[in-house]
Amino acid sequence: MEFRPCIDIHNGKVKQIVGSSLKDEGNQAQENFVSEKSSAYYADLYRKNGLKGGHIILLNKAGSEYYEATKQAAVDALQAFPGGMQVGGGIHDGNAKEYLDAGASHVIVTSYLFDGDILSREQMQTLKDAVGREHVVFDLSCRKTAEGYQIMTNRWQTATSEYVTIELLKELEQYCDEFLIHAVDVEGKAEGIEKELVALLGTYEGNAVTYAGGIHAMEDLALLKELGNNRVHATIGSALDLFGGYLHFDEIVKFCNG
Repeated sequence: MEFRPCIDIHNGKVKQIVGSSLKDEGNQAQENFVSEKSSAYYADLYRKNGLKGGHIILLNKAGSEYYEATKQAAVDALQAFPGGMQVGGGIHDGNAKEYLDAGASHVIVTSYLFDGDILSREQMQTLKDAVGREHVVFDLSCRKTAEGYQIMTNRWQTATSEYVTIELLKELEQYCDEFLIHAVDVEGKAEGIEKELVALLGTYEGNAVTYAGGIHAMEDLALLKELGNNRVHATIGSALDLFGGYLHFDEIVKFCNG
């Protein structure tokens, strides 16, 4: 298990938000933390600690009022840690190379993978052809339903007809290098992990998988390590002291990567 740090950018600032509260209308979100520090500050900190594979997420819609400021903050972070971070938020085959050229190791895609509410293998192949499988991460963030873990798109605002299953992950391996999975129901709430989802991911043997959502204590990390069979990587946001929380960054790095 590795610690995969994050930089979430909304309205041009590094923030931690409650995932289910994000709304494009009015650029709204329930904020847990708004940083006074730049995105590049966090990227440089991760670089100094040798923490590769973290993700930068643009939380504003392309064309919206704050999108350009958010995009610039993302590029600033990428340039502070060349080849060390992944970037997602509005990525498609037409702009993916721009972010890789700016310093991203991988691009993270969600909405582009879908034609309506169904996964499009054609669009996956197009992206793979454009930048190479080795530079692609699929974000399959999901919400728990009676039918299973339903994949959400459009910055977690839109439900699809697809569900996270081991069979689906195995099928999608051919198109991407890693998976990033936010448990949307617990994202930003620091109230504990989505245990059933982590246990499911722990049975998957294939691409690297990073889980995000609800980690708020060292016990959560230990549980993630156990349920995930030491294969599922961890992202911590709101509970981390860097973002106003109480989990110490140095302690997390030592536990996961030491």
